[in-house]
Amino acid sequence: MTLPQDPFILLSYVNTQLRDNFSSLEAFCEDAGVPATEICSKLEQAGFQYDPQLRQFR
Repeated sequence: MTLPQDPFILLSYVNTQLRDNFSSLEAFCEDAGVPATEICSKLEQAGFQYDPQLRQFR
């Protein structure tokens, strides 16, 4: 799966997927075929951190 390259669009996309379709970041990444470290790295560079209790990047 090709994920959005823009960090703000990626943020919106991932958070929407986590809210609507997946119980965890790991489940989303497994389905998308993308390492969680890749998503976390891109979003951390834009200033966002993953909150596992809320299941979203903030």
